Amino acid sequence: MRKIFFLLLIMLGLISVSCIPNKELVYLQNKNNDSTMVAIQAIASKPYRLQINDILTIKVKALDQKLVDMFNPSEVQGAQMQSEQGIYFNGFTVDDHGNIRIPVLGEVNVLGFTTEEVRLKIEKRFLEEYFRKEANIFVTVKLSGLRYTVNGEVGSPGTKMLYQDRATVLDAVANSGDITITGNRKEVMIIRQYPHGSEIHSIDLTDVKAMQSPYYYLQPNDYIYVKPLKQKSWGTGTTGTQSVATIISALSLVTTTFLLLRNL
Repeated sequence: MRKIFFLLLIMLGLISVSCIPNKELVYLQNKNNDSTMVAIQAIASKPYRLQINDILTIKVKALDQKLVDMFNPSEVQGAQMQSEQGIYFNGFTVDDHGNIRIPVLGEVNVLGFTTEEVRLKIEKRFLEEYFRKEANIFVTVKLSGLRYTVNGEVGSPGTKMLYQDRATVLDAVANSGDITITGNRKEVMIIRQYPHGSEIHSIDLTDVKAMQSPYYYLQPNDYIYVKPLKQKSWGTGTTGTQSVATIISALSLVTTTFLLLRNL
């Protein structure tokens, strides 16, 4: 009787440490439990400043569109620009010196500038060097989507592209098939590129305060890595049922082996 009771205690202990509790799986929890409604202050996010290998799309319009046709992709190229491959070949890539090459204007330094600052810079050069104010030059400068990589415990790892100006880590996770049940949502690593090099940051997606983190919003070329939970390496199962089945199988194997050796 004591042996059975002892085995039951072992099973209960293993189940308690091997099962993944619900609080490890739910995103954006109000961990302080101070109110039912959580007010999150808006993040005063700084505008993104261009870096090497960023790709820009630049379009120029004017009253007489024929004057600026050479600065814009043709209809065929415009259709190709919708694909990631088309963006690479037809966009303006920031080179190792921080420049992009624009027809007629030549090299324009954009490293460390925002897209709005680049727009103003290009418009100014057009008006000073080639066009009059009456031409009503209108320049649009945008990043060619948010390119990022997700790896680790997600449903669909790989490099992704979002064609929007702003996106969050949760958007990236959702676009990659969500974090698996064995993924660690509390320590999601973000490797971010800066002019001085790369930095590693961590964000807890189970805490609602993650929305106040400066790393909550994606930046181009972010690398997101989701670590596995310890339960995955233990191999005892992620739910109570799986854990019980695994433990019973292990005990059955041990018992069978013991009995066979005893009868030899």
